[in-house]
Amino acid sequence: MTLLAEQTTTAATDALEAAEVAVLPTGSTEQHGPALPLGMDHMAARAFARTAADREDAVVLPTVPVGVSVHHRQFDGTLYVAEETFERYVRETLSSLAEHGVRKAVVVNGHGGNSAALNRVARTLRDQETAFAPPWNWWDGVGDLADDLFDENGGHADAMESSVLWHVREDLIQPDRLEEAESGASEGWGEAVHGANVGFDTIDFSGSGAVGKPTRADPEKGERLFEAASDELHALIDWLAERPLQDCWPADHV
Repeated sequence: MTLLAEQTTTAATDALEAAEVAVLPTGSTEQHGPALPLGMDHMAARAFARTAADREDAVVLPTVPVGVSVHHRQFDGTLYVAEETFERYVRETLSSLAEHGVRKAVVVNGHGGNSAALNRVARTLRDQETAFAPPWNWWDGVGDLADDLFDENGGHADAMESSVLWHVREDLIQPDRLEEAESGASEGWGEAVHGANVGFDTIDFSGSGAVGKPTRADPEKGERLFEAASDELHALIDWLAERPLQDCWPADHV
């Protein structure tokens, strides 16, 4: 398995020479209600990223476990950094990888709060012609399947997230507390007052920290979601591996 952190420096030479694409998992360590562990987001991202570890054209980087989670700060255990800190850390990590010749990457993201920073990272690295590193959120490619499997608006520690983690880390989910999570959950993300969103923090609209209907979680549905999203990830890696680096840079002015 080509997990960069487990290689010696001499073994890394061969792995990096063979790699066309790096896979960087990012997530968070934040509250996910009473039934899911704090590490839900980075554990899911790591699980998806490691499906690429057997590919000869990919190298999997260590997971970034703390992200942009200030909006969960009132719940115990939540860790967070500023967007600027997270953005700089990911950008400099990918820049350092580019020095070893791997200049295409997929940032496998498990936390929606990271998205704005990751989009800025991708644009900056591309504009500088340092690396081409589009972020990939595992839930984006399986929206239709999730709609078929669950009747919820969701958004956090919901049936979809709970099902995926139930498949990935069955030992860490507490099914007997899903009802407790749902009893204090909101149906959707945020709180609107006269057209304005005043739900700046999760606790403003969710007593349990969950959003959605976690009691509808199911490990078999989680497996279906995991496999479907993994297929999307590998299709993206294939596309990146085949794409000439020159075609990844910004187009010339017309």
